[in-house]
Amino acid sequence: MRLWSETFRDGGAIPAGCAFAAIDPIGRVRLSDNRHPHLAWDEVPAGTESLVLFCIDGDAPQDGSHVNIEGRTLPAELARGDFFHWTLIDLPPTVRALHEGALASGVVAHGKPGPGVALTADGADHAPRQGINDYTGWFAADPDMAGDYYGYDGPCPPWNDLRLHHYIFRIYALDVPRLALEGRFTGPQASAAIHGHIIDEAQLIGTYTLNPALVPPHK
Repeated sequence: MRLWSETFRDGGAIPAGCAFAAIDPIGRVRLSDNRHPHLAWDEVPAGTESLVLFCIDGDAPQDGSHVNIEGRTLPAELARGDFFHWTLIDLPPTVRALHEGALASGVVAHGKPGPGVALTADGADHAPRQGINDYTGWFAADPDMAGDYYGYDGPCPPWNDLRLHHYIFRIYALDVPRLALEGRFTGPQASAAIHGHIIDEAQLIGTYTLNPALVPPHK
């Protein structure tokens, strides 16, 4: 399989319009347009019954005690782990692209609804579904933001992080039309559910930072 984007190149920077937050010269960060990037794929193998798409930040700090604290920085060598930004399952193999912002645009306090997706395809027996992303846990203690965050919510790495974050968009071709998940589900639950059903996969990586010191100079 092959996965690509018209929004950013593999290994390149994700634009601020596809992020949850952007750099602000006065207030450090501001909410951004939060559109998911354009994604397209081909070379889907014969026998594919459905597709699954993830977006995962593999550079998320595991200790959040110094995140976005004035006078503190997060060293690049700090322990890191996965933060799921998007889980889309039961995508019909007849779908070969998602236009930028088609399923997500804007920051929605308390989270976008789910799990159903307003996306149809010829010959599909099941509508695609989206899991909750990890902003659900991140905002759990904030009454102004707490809720179930379904679908895509883009990058918002700590502005005091000394590591450039890498966002992995990974698509899987599966041999089942519908995953054995019901109701509310998470990215890790979907990742576990695809085991034993993977025919092929492809990935695309984009970078993002809210630390002005890590932004490359304009040429």
